[in-house]
Amino acid sequence: MSKNIKDIPQVLIAEIEKLSNLGYGIAKIDGYVVFIEGGCPGDKAKIKINKKNKNFANAKIEEILTPSPHRIKPVCPMYNVCGACQLQHIDYEYQLKLKKEVVEDSIRNLCGADIEIREVIPSPQIMAYRHKIQYPVSETKDSKRLIAGYFKTASHEIVNIKYCPMQPEICDKIIEYIRENASKYGISGYYEKKHSGDLKHVVIRSSKYNEKNLVILVLNSNKVLKKAENLARSIYEHFEEVSGVGINLNPAKTNLILGDSTQIIEGKEYIEERLCGKDFKIGAKTFFQVNPSSAENIFNYVKNYISSNFKSPTILDAYAGIAAFGICTSDIAQKVVSVEEVTESIQLAQSLIQENKINNIELYNLSMEKFAEEKCNTKFDVTILDPPRKGCTEKSLDFVLKLTKEKIIYVSCNPATLARDLKYLITKGGKVEYIQPFDMFPHTYHIENVAIISLK
Repeated sequence: MSKNIKDIPQVLIAEIEKLSNLGYGIAKIDGYVVFIEGGCPGDKAKIKINKKNKNFANAKIEEILTPSPHRIKPVCPMYNVCGACQLQHIDYEYQLKLKKEVVEDSIRNLCGADIEIREVIPSPQIMAYRHKIQYPVSETKDSKRLIAGYFKTASHEIVNIKYCPMQPEICDKIIEYIRENASKYGISGYYEKKHSGDLKHVVIRSSKYNEKNLVILVLNSNKVLKKAENLARSIYEHFEEVSGVGINLNPAKTNLILGDSTQIIEGKEYIEERLCGKDFKIGAKTFFQVNPSSAENIFNYVKNYISSNFKSPTILDAYAGIAAFGICTSDIAQKVVSVEEVTESIQLAQSLIQENKINNIELYNLSMEKFAEEKCNTKFDVTILDPPRKGCTEKSLDFVLKLTKEKIIYVSCNPATLARDLKYLITKGGKVEYIQPFDMFPHTYHIENVAIISLK
């Protein structure tokens, strides 16, 4: 091992061995780990190191000398500049293998090597699967031409995306219409450095079920501008595929895309989606999986596991959101209790339960901690845990253990926090039966997991 990372030359030849949890190729040079943007395991490449730290370095590929047998030509012409899809240069079957390895590394580093990690269940769609689009908007300095797209990797520089193969084609058409027509209504693009300009983001919620779209214009304003209303009406009139157009107000200098206030200018305030034979309504701020086909796979998997192991169980649906798991499992359960602390989500869940004519779900607008302390004096056969990316607190896991008789089904979008929480559950007597990964985001490093934990 080199005595000092400074001894490593800036340009060198490297063989990429594996993939990191953030989608970088990994090579080892004199014992140091080098993370290589755009690398594929099996590549031999000339790389240029651009940042060195005490124990690792970051690098970019200057030339592929011997390509990996799994390296392919990306389908997107903007791949090299857009930071949204990190793995498009790797064939899809190998992506699944690499994602399984990422899960294995995360879980086994913390929980030991005896946990079964099953083969990744692929996404039913690997193109045009992304049904939620959030484009930052700006404008060119001289011509004042509107640009909208995704940020370059590790920057706030917008790549002007006119075609994205990962989203429905209609979304490209809507964005292009806004680009071409915003200036006709006097609407400027947002200039982040000066916090000036009108249009900060365009958000589209697109339905796989009926191919309708909800379009939200996010303004750098504390009031609805008449010129933005006119553009919204123009979008609604131009596209029969658009079921509603709204304006969201977000004058704050923040990384949050949507502000608190949304006003629908034309049409409906939601799109409709249908999963597991149940109807869902998705609004501007509704949390709902962006890949409906893969989400339905997960909902059905959880439902089938429960029905195969229990007859008419009681189910606790924790971190419920709009109670999607509760709704999808209601017809195999004696009773479902869905707990969610976000008021808007619970309100929407209530309307969805009524519209689907479900009568065995109870809703609680509380945190898990408050629910366990104040409202619950019984135990459930099964708990479905679907927390945000940061995972659960130890206190909330303690409550889940207290409230669950037999099984915890933990649904996670972050292998690292899943591993941390599983380790804690194991120390409290839980046994991880297995982990089933699902590919929710093809061509990215993200991976969804369903962990089955037995308490007996």
